[in-house]
Amino acid sequence: QVQLVESGGGLVQAGGSLRLSCVVSGSISDISTMAWYRQAPGQERELVATITPEGSTNYADSVKGRFAISRDNRDNAKITVNLQMNSLRPEDTAVYYCNVRLYGANYWGKGTLVTVSS
Repeated sequence: QVQLVESGGGLVQAGGSLRLSCVVSGSISDISTMAWYRQAPGQERELVATITPEGSTNYADSVKGRFAISRDNRDNAKITVNLQMNSLRPEDTAVYYCNVRLYGANYWGKGTLVTVSS
């Protein structure tokens, strides 16, 4: 079992930046790839970015060059995964969710709302 707690959402003007953080605790030793997803109103949840334990990253085409995912594994009791979001656009407005997959099960945080005004 793991617990995920996101933070860092808020209201920002188009062109601005936000940094989201997700602290993962519990049975973290076998966690591999971690991810950020987002869900806009009336739309399906979509993958935004992933990061492996080795630091390899992958991004949705819509955020490439603007978002950066990072991961801090130094604390034995927790893993922190961040999402730096720059040059934000109104279409980035969504609830952002942290995700880990462990022993075949998906674990999600409760989400943090990002609102980008035009």
